Amino acid sequence: MENETRAFLILIANTISIVLLWMMINVFLGIYFELGFFESYPTWKNILYYIFLIISFILLIRHLKKKWEL
Repeated sequence: MENETRAFLILIANTISIVLLWMMINVFLGIYFELGFFESYPTWKNILYYIFLIISFILLIRHLKKKWEL
């Protein structure tokens, strides 16, 4: 396998693993600690969770954009 092809496949695998790790962390926090759900009104923990979710998603996208620039 050529070096360019190998580097491209490693880049794809790294991207998939980073996104899956981000998703697993957020699913764990949201479901296991019940931060993603609220009954009648959101508490400060729910709001903090969603702020973390949005900020971490923005940082993830920025990181992936930098990583994919050739």
